[in-house]
Amino acid sequence: MSKKPSLAVVGATGAVGTVMLDILSKRKDVYGEIRLIASARSAGKKLTCRGQELTVVALTPEAFEGIDIAMFDVPDEVSKEWAPIAVGKGCVVVDNSGAFRMDKDVPLVVPEVNPDQVKNRSKGIISNPNCTTLSMIVAMGALHKQYGLKELVVASYQAASGAGQSGIDTLRDQISKVANTSVGDTAGDIHKVISDHGPFPAPLALNVIPWAGSLKEDGYSSEELKVRNESRKILGLANLKVSVTCVRVPVLTTHSLAVHAIFEKEVSRQVAQDVLKNAAGVELVDDPENHKFPTPADVVGTDPTWVGRVRKSLDDANALDLFVCGDNLRKGAALNTAQIAELVAAEF
Repeated sequence: MSKKPSLAVVGATGAVGTVMLDILSKRKDVYGEIRLIASARSAGKKLTCRGQELTVVALTPEAFEGIDIAMFDVPDEVSKEWAPIAVGKGCVVVDNSGAFRMDKDVPLVVPEVNPDQVKNRSKGIISNPNCTTLSMIVAMGALHKQYGLKELVVASYQAASGAGQSGIDTLRDQISKVANTSVGDTAGDIHKVISDHGPFPAPLALNVIPWAGSLKEDGYSSEELKVRNESRKILGLANLKVSVTCVRVPVLTTHSLAVHAIFEKEVSRQVAQDVLKNAAGVELVDDPENHKFPTPADVVGTDPTWVGRVRKSLDDANALDLFVCGDNLRKGAALNTAQIAELVAAEF
């Protein structure tokens, strides 16, 4: 006889964890007990999920007793330590950190693209992709099935919330500091009113920063390499050519990407629009004649990947240009994690 599996949300008090509880409250009820787990300093805090007030418990091995599925939204080092402990207690772990994404024995899953990979979890862990990758890969997965993807050239426009709650707080503080000032029309004058950059390498208000993540080899950032490596793994294209420049923009939440995609076959703008219109998890808003296309301000707080500005390349019959937006805290993190967990829950 089937039963409703029990679920733990690890990191329940964080920015993504808060969104996760909202998503769990609104989606189909497929779970029995829901247990909220966080650091010892958050233990005892009361949070509401599915209309119930739940008490947060501290992250300990005992916290996973009786739990079937555990969704982790914690830093990499915490996942590395605690995900195997949870597995040892009998949990299937769905991890939103970068700790296991490129582990060959851990599937990297986007339910609209490669749901079959959920069962290939020899370590008991399933990984959730990076939010920047997720903001584009649902759309690219649909187009790949139609045309066969060969190459991606991507520029990201990443929101402050990609740097966590401190990113949101920093941008709000900077906006208040530059409001009603005349800075921004002389080189460097913004530094006169903004001295605290928070998690960013430069002021973000009235600015864009061509950097997101940490420094890796040959001048690339970790975010750029994540988009390249994760896209290859999710699509099963080990030799996919991917060129990425990640840019931080003064938007609170919702990542955007400008994508130049090259395919095996000649493309059609109309067919590509039809593919995207009918793809699960995608919303097409593509009416340039009336200036209708997705923007972060209209996408924030929603679940789909939004696509617009679809154009056949003027110089390559096999290439498309398009613009993609996705809420990096929802589909880019919490929602995809929840969707993976639901695939696991269906096994019970």
